Amino acid sequence: MQLHTIAGYIQTIYLVEYSNKLLLLDGCSRADIPLLTHYINVKLKRHLQDLTLVVVTHMHPDHAGAAHKLREITGCKIAAANVEGQWYSGLKGKLMHLTDILLTLWVAKKMKKPRRNIYYSSQLNADYYLDDGDLLPGFDEWQAIHTQGHTDRDISLYHASSGRLYVADLIVKVKTKFIPPYPIFHPNRYQNSLKKVQALNPSIVALAHGGEVELTEKDYQSLLKRAPTIPITHWRSVKVKLKKVLSRA
Repeated sequence: MQLHTIAGYIQTIYLVEYSNKLLLLDGCSRADIPLLTHYINVKLKRHLQDLTLVVVTHMHPDHAGAAHKLREITGCKIAAANVEGQWYSGLKGKLMHLTDILLTLWVAKKMKKPRRNIYYSSQLNADYYLDDGDLLPGFDEWQAIHTQGHTDRDISLYHASSGRLYVADLIVKVKTKFIPPYPIFHPNRYQNSLKKVQALNPSIVALAHGGEVELTEKDYQSLLKRAPTIPITHWRSVKVKLKKVLSRA
């Protein structure tokens, strides 16, 4: 097994290479498809159809945006958490989906990346739905670990023999600090997920935003202290700003 890290549109892409197949640890963004195609064809000198499984750790644009299109192109399968319903459901879900796309484009602009079309379906149709502790289909060295909190369906991916754990957006690195992500819809689950990762004690933690890192006991304690006790979501942020504006009127 060889793990390749690729600088994606706004996040780090983790591509796992085996002699006869490839595994993508997250669904990337739509803007990452040309980059990923070039990397597999040119850098690895492999066929794009060697990509056999794409995991969607959660439904945000930089983690799910390329999944359906990659399946269409390569014939790969998609795996996601076994959680009932769709993350972006109903009218609020549609609004949140568009908001998340706009937030992604805002982050890209801050990173001085060119504007790209990153629109993708808000509804995920996966081939496999993974329970906590399930092994990845066709890649039984990798285990799905439910680490909810950022959303209601986040999963991390654990490779026991190397001690490596990909946590997607569970932890974000900003400069030299580790912080919780935005948003956090389920603060209690988020704290429990941090404790689960801490108990697992991986030697390497792979972040979607921050690369591969080693976390100390002090880092975990700092994250737990920073973790919110109430939901930190789009709607709450808007309400807080509105209250501030109205209070000044």
